[in-house]
Amino acid sequence: MESTHNKLHYRNLNKTYYQDLEKIHQVLIPEGQRILELGCGVGDLLSSLKPSYGVGIEIDLETANIARERHKHLHIYNLDAEGITQTNFNTSEPFDIIIINNTLNTINDVQALFVKLEEFSHCQTRLVISFHNWLWQPLLKLSEKVGQREPQPPESWLTPGDISNLLDISGWEVLKHGHRCLVPRNIPVISSFANRWLSQLPLLENFDLTHWMIARRRPKEHKEASISIVIPARNESGNISSAIKRMPDFGLPTEVIFVEGHSNDDTWEEINRVCADYEGPLAIEKYRQTGKGKADAVWLAFEKAKGDILMILDADLTVRPEDLPVFVRTLLEGNGEFVNGCRLVYPRTNLAMPLLNTLANRFFAAVFSWLLRQRFKDTLCGTKVLWKKDYQRLKDGRSYFGDFDPFGDFDLLFGASKLNLKIVEVPVRYQERIYGSSNISHFKEGLVLAKMCFIAAKKLRFIP
Repeated sequence: MESTHNKLHYRNLNKTYYQDLEKIHQVLIPEGQRILELGCGVGDLLSSLKPSYGVGIEIDLETANIARERHKHLHIYNLDAEGITQTNFNTSEPFDIIIINNTLNTINDVQALFVKLEEFSHCQTRLVISFHNWLWQPLLKLSEKVGQREPQPPESWLTPGDISNLLDISGWEVLKHGHRCLVPRNIPVISSFANRWLSQLPLLENFDLTHWMIARRRPKEHKEASISIVIPARNESGNISSAIKRMPDFGLPTEVIFVEGHSNDDTWEEINRVCADYEGPLAIEKYRQTGKGKADAVWLAFEKAKGDILMILDADLTVRPEDLPVFVRTLLEGNGEFVNGCRLVYPRTNLAMPLLNTLANRFFAAVFSWLLRQRFKDTLCGTKVLWKKDYQRLKDGRSYFGDFDPFGDFDLLFGASKLNLKIVEVPVRYQERIYGSSNISHFKEGLVLAKMCFIAAKKLRFIP
């Protein structure tokens, strides 16, 4: 068995790699979570994530003792990850995050471990897995022979495809994955530049040392819920009545919330008239925003909403109210946790979306797909649907990116990605306006969107 001195010695020699690994996990995992880490080593990674309750599993007794001494606020157990049960711990509550860090390749039965982890998880638990790129294996083995890496037991050859398949047949599904760490040793200037910038380039990221994946348990139950549909309205007087008349029956308790925002026409008067005349199953609420911008109107309505599901419908009705039930069904059946409308699948006229708008939408979708490591075809569709409980978590973490999105679209997508929600797109048939004209200043607001993408790139991809 390796001595305590040697274990710490090896870890210090790999200081650059471990620091980079901590940075990855700090971006992937919000603070204040209940976290279980399998193969926690000396506990530094687990501690750096600032868990509300942290449990580490370490098979080596000496290493587990070091972790206990270093991090007395953590709960460290000297156990084999494959044999753990809830009775091993001082808590029976499930964990929000389960981390498997460079451990899978030494597990005898990976599928059995994935199945067992259901015992420690709830419906929103995220499984975060990191493992070495097998292109590096010859160099890593050489490092062991020359004393620059801790000797490893016999290892399985697990590729990203192998792990994805094992997760799939064990009841988990991969939400996103990525790469990091091109230079795992400290070479002044070169290491920091390569690991922050070069390691994220499409041609080079397949050569990074670290692969990572985030997965969730595949949902099994159909949920019931109430719905709040938020309709921000500025200069949309002619669309208010149609929004209510065309609202479909969801078969669930439903409220519609109008938020009027400094209109130059009689939108507020029309909202009042429609509310007064309405007789039907919908509950209708109305508010006037004091701030500016669509995002401010939406956040106001979200705070007032009583429903379990929050939905945004633009008052211009270019996204048809009749298409909304599929969004709700996707959420209720667990096929997505954040549902984004997509206007770029079905045919649409140039009046509905001019060519320049189409090209801009495709550009930002491509940037977002790269930034968030999830496929997007349309990021700027106003129709977005999520659980209210997830919005509350998203709101709590909004300061991570900054509160500067006047539209709310990027704010919601950034936040959903940060929470590792399963984001899916529902195609909609995009229509021409019947009343009024667009409130968007395309050039000015395009610059704002570009600025937000740049900030997100620094926060999510080019991690300092």
